[in-house]
Amino acid sequence: MSETGRSVRSLWNRYRSIPVVYRLAVSFVLGVVVAFGVGEPATVLAPIGDLFLRLLQMIVVPVVVFSLLVGVRQLSPTQMGRVGGSVVGLYAVTTTVAGVIGLTVANLLDPGTGLAFTGGEAQSAQVPSLQELVLGIVPENPLNALAEGNLLPIIFFTIVFGIALAVARDTATDESVRRGAETFFSLAEAGMEALFTIVWGVMEFGVVGVFALVAAELAGEDVGAVLALASLVGVVALGVVVHIGVTYLGSIVGGLLGKSPVAFLRGAKNAMVMAFSTRSSSATLPVTMRDAEENLRIDESVYGFSLPFGSTANMDGAAIRQTVTVVFAANVVGQPLDLGTQVSVLLVTVLISIGTAGVPGAGLIMLTVILQQAGLPLTVVGFVAAVDPILGRIATMNNVTGDLAVSALAAKWNRAIDFGSGTWVDGGTSTAADTVADD
Repeated sequence: MSETGRSVRSLWNRYRSIPVVYRLAVSFVLGVVVAFGVGEPATVLAPIGDLFLRLLQMIVVPVVVFSLLVGVRQLSPTQMGRVGGSVVGLYAVTTTVAGVIGLTVANLLDPGTGLAFTGGEAQSAQVPSLQELVLGIVPENPLNALAEGNLLPIIFFTIVFGIALAVARDTATDESVRRGAETFFSLAEAGMEALFTIVWGVMEFGVVGVFALVAAELAGEDVGAVLALASLVGVVALGVVVHIGVTYLGSIVGGLLGKSPVAFLRGAKNAMVMAFSTRSSSATLPVTMRDAEENLRIDESVYGFSLPFGSTANMDGAAIRQTVTVVFAANVVGQPLDLGTQVSVLLVTVLISIGTAGVPGAGLIMLTVILQQAGLPLTVVGFVAAVDPILGRIATMNNVTGDLAVSALAAKWNRAIDFGSGTWVDGGTSTAADTVADD
């Protein structure tokens, strides 16, 4: 090899030795600098950022399907009910707590007071009923749900099919049926390993993709308009900090898990940075699953269900964002909300968050529904859209952090987490009872 070739390889190895989480953080900062330094011309980078998102979205549905099948493989139907019940219950509780925190900090700090409202037009949306939300989980055609990337119906059908496959494997009298079911699960396991290899390549490209995505997204934005909405961003950020610090790190990690919050953050940092960069819980899912397995040592039998489900159904950050924003909207239009209206807003926020897609831009659709519930003008959506990229990043980071915290607690309750290796060794005191060997 020539001297030039050796130098290039050495530089590449040094570059690769830097953890990807730090490279993504640097690319994000550089993207912001270019966006406001270059301005409108930076939008030419949009196709590169779009390609990065497309690569992430490309693997979301396969990851959800294969990971759920692999998770179900290791569970009996009885265990599946126990794991599923604990995960769903925890998500419901943390989302409700998040909504309460959002309303509390918003009422204490009154974001938007004194701001002049100038907004655009927004599309009207129908408030979904409970019946519509429940029926929407069950696909009329599973193949259509797969083609459209509709995650909740995909998750529902995959879990039902996986449980049925596990029952057939364990109870069928025909040996060929049992072997066929096991072969199906083995194919899912192989597919999952192949997808993790793809994730590695996508993450390497992500260093360039995040830079282009941020630069193009923020290019041409009016800095003054963003600063005028700083109170909204600040209060949402405060609500998220309180929720992560008190609910996840304090109550779940430090309290119920009895482990170091620092150790948890060290193990979850890759997913948190990716979530902030992409604004998409679904796109971050492969990275979240890697952190769960390799850093937090959560068994696949739990995270294989909890993380795909949480990427769509667990929207704690969205609950904080929407409750703060509705108070902000009421302040900027001079229409304060009474206690009864705020309670109804909280209930609607928790209810519809389960059906909110974990993709960029879904928050504005959700906001339209909640503004209707509160009787506020929909034109506020056009005003809030100026800082939607920032709010979406903060909320998504919260969502992904919650997915991992809930998964860790559910895994402890089901004896499916290894506190004796990985990140947890440096963060907490493990006992023999805590340690569960990998399957």
